[in-house]
Amino acid sequence: MKKALPILLAGALLAGCTTNPYTGERQTSKTVWGTGLGAAAGAATGALVDKNHGRGALIGAAAGAAVGGGVGYYLDTQEAELRAELESTGVRVVRDSDSIRLVMPGNITFQSDSADINAGFYPTLNSVAKVLKKYSNSTVMVMGYTDSTGSVDYNQQLSQRRAQSVASYLIGQGVKSSRFEVMGMGISNPIASNSTAAGRQQNRRVEIKIIPNK
Repeated sequence: MKKALPILLAGALLAGCTTNPYTGERQTSKTVWGTGLGAAAGAATGALVDKNHGRGALIGAAAGAAVGGGVGYYLDTQEAELRAELESTGVRVVRDSDSIRLVMPGNITFQSDSADINAGFYPTLNSVAKVLKKYSNSTVMVMGYTDSTGSVDYNQQLSQRRAQSVASYLIGQGVKSSRFEVMGMGISNPIASNSTAAGRQQNRRVEIKIIPNK
């Protein structure tokens, strides 16, 4: 069994390798990684609960693979739909290992020093709401960020109001309010230098992090 499980996991990962059409490189899909990691975790749990470690590990690996693969597939399909819906909107779709982030630049979401959503951004948020409603088994974290201009307290309040404005709009489009966590992050976690106008513009943003419920 000790030899069999690594072989099974390696086989699953190799089977899920595909060629990236843009780079020509071989890569493993997030779904397959989820399946492999789930199998490893399940095997460890199965071995602990069954004195016959070989049988327990195999049962646990099968159960873990199903769970891991399911989460991976759930994220893969949701990511694909978000990319299709948000193409050319200015919103970046970022896939992390266990979540999806939508990065919304401040210049397309709000006027300067305002928490009122630009009317032209409503269609984009409508597209986000459409996907969130379809993939409802997740937590939606909405985080507001500012640049370093102005006082820390004021920026904290502004970032909170902006995050709340985005969350409230999505709720108004039918996304359940119980799924949301809303946070103002102020000047924390800059993604560019605050010493330049271009950098400050990047730092003024709202991010939505979508985390599957496991």
